[in-house]
Amino acid sequence: MAQKRHEHKIKEVVPGSIADELEIEAGDVLLSINEQPVRDVFDYRYLSEDEEVTLLIRKPSGEEWELEIEKDAQEDLGLVFEEGLMDSYRSCRNKCIFCFIDQMPPGMRETLYFKDDDARLSFLQGNYITLTNLSEEDMERILFYKLSPINISVHTTNPELRCKMLNNRFAGEALEKIKRFYDAGLEMNGQIVLCKGHNDGDELERTIEDLTAYLPLLQSVSVVPVGMTRYREGLAKLEPFGKEDAVRVLETVSKWQEKIYQRFGTRMLHASDEWYLLAGLPFPPEDAYEGYPQIENGVGMVRSLTEEVDAFLSECEGDSRQRKLTLATGVLAAPVIREQVAKIQRKYPQIEAEVVPVVNHFFGEQITVAGLLTGTDIIGQLKGKELGDYLLLPEVLLKSGEDVLLDDLHISDIEKALQTRVRIVKSEGEALVRAVIE
Repeated sequence: MAQKRHEHKIKEVVPGSIADELEIEAGDVLLSINEQPVRDVFDYRYLSEDEEVTLLIRKPSGEEWELEIEKDAQEDLGLVFEEGLMDSYRSCRNKCIFCFIDQMPPGMRETLYFKDDDARLSFLQGNYITLTNLSEEDMERILFYKLSPINISVHTTNPELRCKMLNNRFAGEALEKIKRFYDAGLEMNGQIVLCKGHNDGDELERTIEDLTAYLPLLQSVSVVPVGMTRYREGLAKLEPFGKEDAVRVLETVSKWQEKIYQRFGTRMLHASDEWYLLAGLPFPPEDAYEGYPQIENGVGMVRSLTEEVDAFLSECEGDSRQRKLTLATGVLAAPVIREQVAKIQRKYPQIEAEVVPVVNHFFGEQITVAGLLTGTDIIGQLKGKELGDYLLLPEVLLKSGEDVLLDDLHISDIEKALQTRVRIVKSEGEALVRAVIE
């Protein structure tokens, strides 16, 4: 039986790349590599890593080109495909009690309701997967290609509890895949979304202890609190964490960090910044974050920002330049941003800068992170205020690579409604200082 032919339309070619030199163009179609079919990005990455590669390309005219390439091992060919995975995206089959997408209001853009649990995105974009959507064939391909690190949404190592929390009767069995990754020598990162009364307390202790069996290949594990919007009708009842809860979580994390460090020389376990802010406790020193492996999960963002601001300001002489501006951010981050702005003002005393915490009415006041703010709330709470020369907004508000917020408002809509210029600031200390002073 003939193998199915997989065809992948090329969206663009990176200028100056191997593909560009070979006159491959957008609109061409990749048919095979080394006479092998390319099912998806797994196959493409593996087959194109060799030093000698043969591509079969079909031009829009129908003419087929066979191109023999000699290159450095793992050198990128420079092809960008219309489908990022070179295949359709796989949606999640779980019905997790903490799923944020189930808590989205109706009427938003369709892509916001897509639940991904695709292992390929774990390697491409760092997404966390539950392992419940991995078929045996998927597992064999990951093990064969030795793809790592793989990012895993663990949540709990109690099989029965995991089935209950994910609402999937196979969720407990899926944990066995972690052992298979470990036995194959694949590096991993883990995530625990903590839900009060479910996987906290003794269950959290059990999960952490169980996960230590996978060190050192399990490089890091983050503990983050569940995010709860006001759209939870018909969903599992969950309670928000309070200050005392946060203190207990941090005590547990600290205790296990010490145990793990004594035995393995790494802390592995990290609490997200929300816990420290909620508990009102100081953040750990920079070295405790061990290179910030989970910064995308909100682990160490405050410490990293603080260190970067201090480092950049130490090189600034300061002066009497005058400027007036407003910084808007989430309720959670506002005190931290205010502290950083105060440092800047000590060197630049003529700069007036007000930090405004924007309450999240759109999703509910329990959502306090800046990344989930909407243009509607920003406009509603800043309209009529004297904003100064311009308004600074954090980059985490925006859809990656675009200038659109969660409620489909664009930066231009905010500028028009507030009658001011908006500047977007990256989540870096130097970027924040420069945005304020320049």
